Amino acid sequence: MEHFVVSARKYRPQTFKDVVGQQAITNTLLNAIDNNHLAQALLFTGPRGVGKTTCARILAKMINSDGSESVDEDFAFNIFELDAASNNSVDDIRSLTDQVRIPPQVGKYKVYIIDEVHMLSQAAFNAFLKTLEEPPKHCIFILATTEKHKIIPTILSRCQIFDFKRITVKDAKEYLKYIAEEQSITAEDDALHIIAQKADGAMRDALSIFDRVVSFSGKNLTRQAVTENLNVLDYDTYFTSTDLVLENKIPELLLQFNTTLSKGFDGHHFIAGLASHFRDLLVSKTEETIELLEVGDQTKAKYLDQAKKASQAFLMQGINLANECDLKYKTSKNQRLLVELCLMQLASITFDGEKKNSKHYIIPASYFKNKGIKPIPVQVPSKREHDVASSKTDSQFTETRENTKEVVEKFQVKEPPKIILKQEGKRRSGLSLSSIRAKKEHQIKQMEVVINEEELPKEPFTEEAFIVVWNEYIDKLRKDGKHNLASILSIDVPKVKRSIAHLEFPNATNKVEVERQQYDLLGYVRKALNNFDISLAITINEVMEKQYAYTTLEKFEKLKDKNPNIDILRKTFDLDV
Repeated sequence: MEHFVVSARKYRPQTFKDVVGQQAITNTLLNAIDNNHLAQALLFTGPRGVGKTTCARILAKMINSDGSESVDEDFAFNIFELDAASNNSVDDIRSLTDQVRIPPQVGKYKVYIIDEVHMLSQAAFNAFLKTLEEPPKHCIFILATTEKHKIIPTILSRCQIFDFKRITVKDAKEYLKYIAEEQSITAEDDALHIIAQKADGAMRDALSIFDRVVSFSGKNLTRQAVTENLNVLDYDTYFTSTDLVLENKIPELLLQFNTTLSKGFDGHHFIAGLASHFRDLLVSKTEETIELLEVGDQTKAKYLDQAKKASQAFLMQGINLANECDLKYKTSKNQRLLVELCLMQLASITFDGEKKNSKHYIIPASYFKNKGIKPIPVQVPSKREHDVASSKTDSQFTETRENTKEVVEKFQVKEPPKIILKQEGKRRSGLSLSSIRAKKEHQIKQMEVVINEEELPKEPFTEEAFIVVWNEYIDKLRKDGKHNLASILSIDVPKVKRSIAHLEFPNATNKVEVERQQYDLLGYVRKALNNFDISLAITINEVMEKQYAYTTLEKFEKLKDKNPNIDILRKTFDLDV
């Protein structure tokens, strides 16, 4: 059997032109070599698999090349690689500094490549400082690390630092496409894109995944084979889920989630992917942001098509719900229920149920009164305007009756379907759905339509008469068993100014409670005084609240005022307050 060489080694770049995604760094190094402006200590830092060691080897080879040597010349006698992970002691660095003094036998420079330099001990770093600051002219140090923050500042200040970036999905996909053509492999564009995304910016990881998937599927690389082998959720899963969410099909959505779990996928992975899918749909709705969509051309067309079905408000709320589920997933004790609840909430965003129909209800006049809004009086069509639309042969009585009927029908509140509240042989809970609907139906029937506010009576009254009616209403509340509201209304005596009753309460809780019940209160007072222009103005006085909150010392002082002998008793027995 022929020996197999992995793609990461077989296709390792031999020149700077072959390096993927690091054009800024390779151009800088090439210009430094051409202009003889290369530093003697270089630090290559960045994530794994982005080309740090590869660029160090290419640089070491180029600075020793004068064009007369063969292509296969690697200058092995001039390049020394040290793995700092296993050679991190002071003795290893001292041995290296002793070798530095010896000039090269072939070529111009001796190049020392120290990989994973952050693994050196503190003592080894200190032993390396002097040599790194003033190396011999024939010596160049190239340090490589993935964790620059672990290197001491005195080492960083002596190096020229090059930050390697992550390989973009587009660059990784193009390089994988080139390798597939070299190996005569037919690969779908979406399949290569999934591999590039799975690599997460590391070209070496992308090549390793590519080899694994090729071993699984052979010479024909499909998206289905890649998703099956890498155990990642396909785009189709999220497209189907979003369609079910938009169509409010909660049962089908839960069944699809169960199918996803049965395939071995984690619920956390599913909900995080769904949030990313909503983000991609939001990006697809604007032409300027389509370039942020890192998918293949075929998948991009699907995104653009589904983005037309979903509104921007839905996507924003969907991202928020999915993100909250993502954050709570690890701390949840019932993780499956958490995801299912999130899916049900998502499918209910666009549900046009009973809540949506509230726009057909007529708002009562008291609402406008409390908000300080004056309703516009309804103008009844004149006889002349109605005569033009009706038949000229109808009598005046018929025309007037039809006009009145038309106006009443236009502004009449339509009653919802009647709901049977009681059935023989069954008992209903006070919090049942039918009782809630019956209560809402009763409230709707009580809603009023203001035809002309100016016709309501506004008879004058005195403050004394208002207080009498006010106390009558408090007594009525006590008889009805509403002692809490009665005690709140008894806190302050209302002061009437221009049909406005001013009240002061010690805290906001009392104010909120009175405002909730003010419809019945004002209805009683207005009817008793025959003045429908009466309103309430409630303020909060914190001083009043302090009067009701006595401390221990305040209680003692009040008792002492009533009986001074209490203070003598305290001093006699040396008591504490």
